[in-house]
Parts: sequence; structure tokens; C-alpha cells
Amino acid sequence: MTRDTEQGTRISRASDPDQISVELSSRRTGMSFQRTRMSADRTLMSVIRTSLSLISFGFTIFQVFEKLRDHSVITHAGSARNFGVTLVALGILMLIGGIIYHVQFMTHLREQRDEMIVEGIVHGQSQFPVSLTLITAIILLLIGVVAIVSMMFRVGPFG
Repeated sequence: MTRDTEQGTRISRASDPDQISVELSSRRTGMSFQRTRMSADRTLMSVIRTSLSLISFGFTIFQVFEKLRDHSVITHAGSARNFGVTLVALGILMLIGGIIYHVQFMTHLREQRDEMIVEGIVHGQSQFPVSLTLITAIILLLIGVVAIVSMMFRVGPFG
């Protein structure tokens, strides 16, 4: 079994042990970048789960008390409404913080990886794909903003 390195030399079982060691080290380092990227995605997913819980719970509280008020079961739902809006706002703020942290972390990780590629420490063959987790977080953020605007001004699909 032989492998080509990025410099065009072939690595096989018969290659110099030092050359094999350098190649394996380069591959392990490249894989560690992939593991770190996936770990950052998992961290953002946990922020998404918590934000989604806050947003949905706050919206549900708001809707339940609005329906009770609309059916004259209760006369004043101001504090519950405020609590629901606060939970949605907290979920949105948490999601914004998670997105900002994720983008900063991934930018720094890509810069480190690019430096190591230039220095020849790792191969540049594997790419960092677009983070579907980040796209999901942005979509959830937009939904949260629409929900809070709807709750506060009684407009849109949730008003």
C-alpha cells in the first residue's frame, strides 16, 4: 500500500521510518482540526437547544395567557405576557452570543489551519464545509425575532 504526500513523494511500508512518522503526524493533526470543528458544531447545537427551549416556552406562556384573556377567563395577563417576552428575548440573546462565539472560534481555527498548511505541517486536502449548525442557528434566530416582534406589536403570523 502506497500513498502520495502533498509534496508528490510516495509513502509506503518500505519508506524511511522518519518519513512515515512525519506523514502520520500530519494526518493526525489534520484530523484533529476536523474533530475540533465538529466539537464547535456540537457546542453551538447545545446553545440552539437551550435557546429553542427558552423561545418556545416563552412563546407558549404568552399564547396561553393571551387566549385566556381573549376568552375573558382572566382580566389581566400583563405579568405573564412580560415573562413570556422576557424568555423569548433571553433565548434570542443567548443564540446571538452562541453564533458570535462560533463564528469567532471557527475563524480562528481556519486561520491556524491555513498557517499550518503554508508551513507544510498539515495537508490542505480536506475542506471545512459550511456549518449546517450555524445555518440552523441563524434560521432559528430569525424565527425568534419574528416571534418577539409579533408578541410585542401583535402583528404577523403569531400576533
